Amino acid sequence: MFAYIIKRLLSAIPVLIIVSIAIFSIIHLTPGKPAATILGMEASQEEIDALNQEMGYNLPIYEQYWNWVSHAVRGDLGDSIFMRQTVGEAIAGHIGPTLSLALVAQIIAILMAIPFGIIAAYKRGSLADVTLSGIALAGMAVPSFMLGLILMLVVGVELRWLPNSGYQPLSSGLTEHLKYLILPGISLGMIQAALITRMTRSSMLEVLSLNFIKTARSKGLRETTVLLKHAFRNAFLPILTVIGQTFGTLITGAVVVETIFTIPGLGQLILNSIDRRDFPVIQGIVLVVTLIYVGLNLLVDLLYGIIDPRVRLDRK
Repeated sequence: MFAYIIKRLLSAIPVLIIVSIAIFSIIHLTPGKPAATILGMEASQEEIDALNQEMGYNLPIYEQYWNWVSHAVRGDLGDSIFMRQTVGEAIAGHIGPTLSLALVAQIIAILMAIPFGIIAAYKRGSLADVTLSGIALAGMAVPSFMLGLILMLVVGVELRWLPNSGYQPLSSGLTEHLKYLILPGISLGMIQAALITRMTRSSMLEVLSLNFIKTARSKGLRETTVLLKHAFRNAFLPILTVIGQTFGTLITGAVVVETIFTIPGLGQLILNSIDRRDFPVIQGIVLVVTLIYVGLNLLVDLLYGIIDPRVRLDRK
């Protein structure tokens, strides 16, 4: 197991290198430099060139990349150009709301998707199956920002059940914290719920057709026991993979939802940083999100052996 973890961590290094090169190149080859944003439109070209030289943006791009990545491997992501703090401090101050929103959205998606998927598979071909499959298809088709606006109008404005914007940290109390995350959590989690529902249905249908399910039923076991203990347990591995991947997607996809509901997370931070050409913050956020995504994939692989003992990660 330890050797497998080390191998997976080493395999993540090329991914991080490719991502760092890609994001660094895209940012620095895009027109518009921080110096022009800082000095304003009335600044002369000589003033802009002088500030670029002072900030190190006049160096060749490969030299700028090496300076950044050599500090990043030591945990130093640089300093924000506009926020008067380090990139690490800026990310730490905004990652909490994003992780809370992603976790709430994932819980909502799982609570909706897995029961729907099991029922659709068990009632294959029935009205319930067609209805739930249609809901899942509609959930994948409706953009999260549109669903968010509809929820804000109906639940927040007309019914006034929940606040339609803002954020309260966990220190304000769990109830108050969740009150501000339910609507954006539903908006963000519906697409993931639709995807997990389809995967659950497909995986359950495959397992329900196997011989050991017929054997369990022939023994007189209750149908709920057959479905949950035998079928769902054996069908859960591909579902777990989708859950792990969708959680990473929720973190990266929270940008639009956070903007609509004015949640001060990484989404707002990266949008503001792009608008102000704050290159170190943009690079740091993308690198941190990549690390989270790689870590989630590793965690999912490790859970395989716990959920299903037949999976041995240390086998060749």
